[in-house]
Amino acid sequence: MAQAPVDPAHLELARQQNALGMAALRAGNGPEAAAAFRRALAADAQAGPLWRNLAHALRLAGDDAAERDALDHALSLDRTDFVAQLRKAQNLERCGAETDALAAWSGALQLARGIANPVPGLDDELAAGRRFVAAVQQRLGVGVDAALAPLEPQLDETERRRIRAFADHALGRRQIFVNECAGVYYPFLPADEYFDAKHFPWFAQLEAAADDIRTELHGLLADRNPSIIPYVRLDEGTPDNKWTGLSHSYDWSACFLYEYGVPNQPVLDRCPKTAALLARLPLAQIPGKAPNAFFSMLKPRSAIPPHTGVTNTRAIVHLGLDIPPDCGFRVGGETREWQAGKAFAFDDSIDHEAWNHSDERRHILIIDTWNPHLTPHEQDAIVRYFAATDQSLG
Repeated sequence: MAQAPVDPAHLELARQQNALGMAALRAGNGPEAAAAFRRALAADAQAGPLWRNLAHALRLAGDDAAERDALDHALSLDRTDFVAQLRKAQNLERCGAETDALAAWSGALQLARGIANPVPGLDDELAAGRRFVAAVQQRLGVGVDAALAPLEPQLDETERRRIRAFADHALGRRQIFVNECAGVYYPFLPADEYFDAKHFPWFAQLEAAADDIRTELHGLLADRNPSIIPYVRLDEGTPDNKWTGLSHSYDWSACFLYEYGVPNQPVLDRCPKTAALLARLPLAQIPGKAPNAFFSMLKPRSAIPPHTGVTNTRAIVHLGLDIPPDCGFRVGGETREWQAGKAFAFDDSIDHEAWNHSDERRHILIIDTWNPHLTPHEQDAIVRYFAATDQSLG
């Protein structure tokens, strides 16, 4: 509900008393400043800055409880009052109220993200808050990890991953990411970062073929096959963006066996064992859309920036082939290392990135299949949807 306007005479009185209070603050007289600010607030109790000024005076006077009460009044008027939130966090930390201080500091640090030009000294105050939060979270984490440890032998892959994410998020040790689809979004699917291996019983035959697949890739590389192309190919005139540095660069290159469902027959012929395997796997089949299957090559000292894919209806599978040390892959809040001959699947509509900090090339096979949380009927519905929209659009 809107507040009734303050009488102009009261506003003038509040202004005069605030000026007296500020003068007392400059003189270092906390009690006198507090008295003046209280007179100002008696004239205009809806002025958040006056409550903050009163809190400053009370802090100078050494009255922690009264300062906190004044800050709570300021925050009751505006929950986004950054200065009040910051001073409350500092007050609670100073008073040893760790649980409340942790929550208050979390709020202050969140609000601080919107500050473009911090005043001098603010960075130091925020750094102190981050150190406090990190220390408390570390101590809490030790206790939580110890409490959860007896459960570990009883957990399956799904439970272990979700319990770890729950605890880490609750402790502030990790962020939870959501789907961001540039194309088609399918509602109500779990936002899994990495899909559990139990959904893909065919990983065994994929991994068993890793040596043959690697050998065929090395043949393509030795031939300098013309189908090996830069993965990122921006159109001329595209404004600079995070992909500009990789555009038309062989730092990240690819050799497609299937692209948007279309076979690259010369490459399939050159890689017969890989082609035969792909024909047996349950890949997503959407005319003009899927499957995609390609060798991905990342040069030494190269990186792929954080990004999201087009749809959460698919799972992207990586099979490690040539994996030097110091390579990594992050999806959402979890980072993994590829292993030669091992496969994993993830949801590429969740923020992900890759890097190769080694002095050797990293090679993997990438294929896409259905999101394992889709039923066969849902898969069929998606295929029908695309067929209908493609026909309608001509």
